[in-house]
Amino acid sequence: MSKMNKLIEPYRITDGRKFRLKDFDPADTGNFKSKEKAEELLERGVARLSELQEKLYAQDQWGVLLIFQAMDAAGKDGTIAHVMSGINPQGCDVHSFKSPSAEDLDHDYLWRTNRHTPERGRIGIFNRSYYEEVLVVRVHPEFLHKQKMPPQLIDKNIWQHRFEDINAFERYLSRNGILILKFFLHVSKDAQRKRFLDRLDDPAKQWKFSGADVEERKFWDDYQDAYEDMISSTSTEHAPWFVVPADHKWFTRTIVAEAIIDALESLDLHFPKVDAAKKKELAKIRSAFA
Repeated sequence: MSKMNKLIEPYRITDGRKFRLKDFDPADTGNFKSKEKAEELLERGVARLSELQEKLYAQDQWGVLLIFQAMDAAGKDGTIAHVMSGINPQGCDVHSFKSPSAEDLDHDYLWRTNRHTPERGRIGIFNRSYYEEVLVVRVHPEFLHKQKMPPQLIDKNIWQHRFEDINAFERYLSRNGILILKFFLHVSKDAQRKRFLDRLDDPAKQWKFSGADVEERKFWDDYQDAYEDMISSTSTEHAPWFVVPADHKWFTRTIVAEAIIDALESLDLHFPKVDAAKKKELAKIRSAFA
């Protein structure tokens, strides 16, 4: 196992049968003895991601889908911004999925996200995703009844059926050259409280806060149960979950960056080789500048 794999391996879930969320500490910082060391690694990681993305784009064979799920204030936006800061915007798309529209509700629950899966050569980022359908919709059943499904299909097995559908969908994507990495940023309830208070105190952050955030805290335990069931039911080798400690943002960002680098390096990315005909054409072009 490589040095990089040893760093991310404790947080990578490919078989959820024994997964328990309580076994993961939101305040964990691995073996890092200082924030500075992690930030140095992140800086090198951002540069390495830029190199790998250029090859991904040029090779035009693989697509990459990065999914981020978390409780409010866990740091999804900041993690995406920092980790992907060196990426060429031409090769990356970010999609945030909030409450479904009337058009969304007239389709199956995967429809609105399916339209945004990444093209070959590109990185697609889902800030929240189809996993909201087994999280917020599960915690708030009233949302399920707004989806216009035939009543006989809404039974005690619906969540298991959705897990099966999601697993099949991700298997389909992986068999078509889409690399999938899923990140659950695992923040503690106390850290979330501190961040909410920080937003209230900072005029530059107050726009991020709403009364709904406080209301959702009342369902904290329900969400933790839903996340545990989701991760245990949808962790696979081809679409692993990373349960990333999120109480320390510098550690969260480092782990996410290293996980993406590790996965991209497994793809044997390289620039396309130039054949004889292309070399001949380039030689003619060069002679025109002589």
